Amino acid sequence: MAPPSLLSSYNITLSLIFIITITISSSSMAEIDSSVPKSVSAPVEAAATYIVYTDRPLQEELEVYHLRTLSSVFGSEEAAKGALLYTYKHAACGFSARLTPKQVEEISKQPGVLQVLESRTMQLHESPAKLTNI
Repeated sequence: MAPPSLLSSYNITLSLIFIITITISSSSMAEIDSSVPKSVSAPVEAAATYIVYTDRPLQEELEVYHLRTLSSVFGSEEAAKGALLYTYKHAACGFSARLTPKQVEEISKQPGVLQVLESRTMQLHESPAKLTNI
């Protein structure tokens, strides 16, 4: 049996892989520029996938709270639904959505929004198989 510290490192690595996998798969489900109305004649800012960390609401369901937060930036619930990719419920409270830089600036000012980070793909340097051979 492996030492407890090695098992702990292995579990942390597996957790990171799981979180990264969820982020990647939620990013691939998005429609490109679904948050930008087709009728806009000015130059269109490119939307990217962002993860928005929020407070956990006490009296409201997470999905409703996240849609309400997005609606304040998009102007309608329909547009917010088109931009929402995933709601995080367990390890963190928040959601991922397709946002333009201007929308990121606006949503960052909303009450209950703690942090907004662009979703990035990260690669681990060591595979879990290599960790077990230590």
